[in-house]
Amino acid sequence: MSSSSTSSSSCDGGGDPSPPAPAGVSGAGAAPAAAWPRRQCRDVFWLVVFLLHLLVFGAALALFGLNRFRQADRFNIGRYANLTAEPWGTPAGSPDPAPAPPPPSVYRSEDPSVPASELTETYWKFYGAAGGVGAALAWAWLAAAAWRKDGGKMVMRTAVHSLTAYLAVASVLCFWGKHFFWGVAFAVGAALHFLYVMSVLDRFPFTMLVLQKAVRMLWELPDVMRIAYAFVLVMLWWMALWSFGVSGIVAFDIPNGGQWWLLLIFSVSLFWTGAVLSNTVHVIVSGMVFLVLIHGGPAAATMPPKPLLKSLQYAVTTSFGSICYGSLFTAAIRTLRWEIRGIRSKIGSNECLLCCIDFLFHIVETLVRFFNKYAYVQIAVNGQSFNRSARDAWELFQSTGIEALVAYDCSGAILLMSTILGGLITGTCAGVWTYFKQSDKAIMVGSTSMLMGMILVGLTVVVLESAVTSIYICYAEDPLLIQRWDPEFFEQLSEALHERLQYRSARARQVLNGRLDHLPHTSSI
Repeated sequence: MSSSSTSSSSCDGGGDPSPPAPAGVSGAGAAPAAAWPRRQCRDVFWLVVFLLHLLVFGAALALFGLNRFRQADRFNIGRYANLTAEPWGTPAGSPDPAPAPPPPSVYRSEDPSVPASELTETYWKFYGAAGGVGAALAWAWLAAAAWRKDGGKMVMRTAVHSLTAYLAVASVLCFWGKHFFWGVAFAVGAALHFLYVMSVLDRFPFTMLVLQKAVRMLWELPDVMRIAYAFVLVMLWWMALWSFGVSGIVAFDIPNGGQWWLLLIFSVSLFWTGAVLSNTVHVIVSGMVFLVLIHGGPAAATMPPKPLLKSLQYAVTTSFGSICYGSLFTAAIRTLRWEIRGIRSKIGSNECLLCCIDFLFHIVETLVRFFNKYAYVQIAVNGQSFNRSARDAWELFQSTGIEALVAYDCSGAILLMSTILGGLITGTCAGVWTYFKQSDKAIMVGSTSMLMGMILVGLTVVVLESAVTSIYICYAEDPLLIQRWDPEFFEQLSEALHERLQYRSARARQVLNGRLDHLPHTSSI
C-alpha cells in the first residue's frame, strides 16, 4: 500500500508498537502488520463540521421538542412561522383589523379545548415504537446472519424475495385504502426491484459464495458483532433526542409546507449521523479482518494485544474526520453506480442510448474513484485521509484487475435490500399506529420512521459488508493471504476473476468490431 500523505490539517496521534509481522508474509501485505504506526488526525475540517452540526442540530431539536412538550408553543415560535401566512383570525380580503390572538394560557395541555395533537408527547410515542422495532430488527438480522453457518443464504433469500413481496403487498393495500399515489409508488418500487433482480440473476451464485465466506470470517470474530450491538444503542440515544424534536415539528402546524422542509433538513442530519456511526463500525471491523488475514487467524501468536480496542481507538480518534467526510457522499454515489451498471448491461445494440449511459457511467466512475466504501479498509489499516484512501483502493483494484470481480459481485446491493426492508417494516408499524390515532400525520411519521429503521438495520448490516470489502482488499494486496486462510475459496476467486477478465476482453472486442463496421469502406487500408 501507499504510504499516507502529509495533511495540512493533521495532529499527532499516539500508537503502541505491535509484534513484528508473521513469518511468511511479505510484500504489500506485511507493511500494515509490522507495527501500530503513530497516526495523525486526517480530514480535521470535516470532523469539526460534524461536531458543530451535532451541537447546532441537537440544540434545535431540543428547542422544537420543548416548544410543544406539555404546553403548546411554549417559546412562542408560532409568531415566526406565521409571518408569511394570513393574519390570525382575518378572512382573506377582509378590511377589518385582525383580533388579537388568544393568550398562551389557552394552549396549555390542561385546557380540554386544546387537541392533544398539538403536543410533542402525542407523536413521540410513535417514534419510540419505531426505534424499538428498528433495534429489534437490527439485532435479529445480525443474530440470524452472523450466528448461522448458512447466514449468507438466509440474507440473500430474505432480501431478494421478501422485499419484492413486501412492496407488492403494500401497493395492493394502498390501492384498497384509496391511497393511489402511494399505491403507484410501491408498485413502481416492486417492479424496479424485480427487474433489477432479473438483470443480475446470473451473479447470485458468486455473490452467495462471497457472503458465505464473510459470515465465516465473522464466526471467527464474535467481538465485532458486540461492537455493532453497542453502536445500535448509541444510535438509539441520539434518535431519542432526534425524535423528540421531530415530534415537536410534526405537532407544530407551519404554513406553506414548512413542516416538510424542516423534516427534510433534520432527516438529512439523521442520515449523516447514522452513516458516520455505520462507517465507524466499518473501519473497526475492517481493521480486525485485515489483522486476522495478515496473521493467519484470530488465535495466532503473532496477533497484537487487544486489537479490537486499538481498532476502536483509531476509528473514533485519528480516523474519525475521514469517516465524517466519506459518510456524506459514499452511499449516494454507490447506489447511483449500481443503477447505471444494471441499465448499461441490458441496453443491447441501441447506440444512442448506450452513448448517453456511457457518459453518465464515466462521470460516476470518476466520482467512485474518490468516494468508495473500500476507502474505509485503507483508513483502518493505514490511517490515510479519505480521498487518498479511496484513490489508492481504486487504483489497486484497477491495476490488479480485481475491479472486474468487484463489479460482478452483488453483495452490496443485497445488503442494501436488507436495509430497505428493515426500514419499510419499521415505517409501516409506526405509520399504521399513527393512522389510527392521528390519520393526517401518518405519512409524516411513517416516512421518518422508515429512515430510523434503515439506519438501525444498516448499523448491523455493515458488519457483513465490511468483511466482504476487507476480503477483496486483501486479495488485491496479496492473494496468498486468502490462500492461507481458505485455499478452496482462493481457487474459486481466482477462477471467477479469470472468467470476468475474459468476458471483459471479449466484450471490448465486440464493441470495437461493431464500431469498425460502421466506418465507411475504403478500397485499401
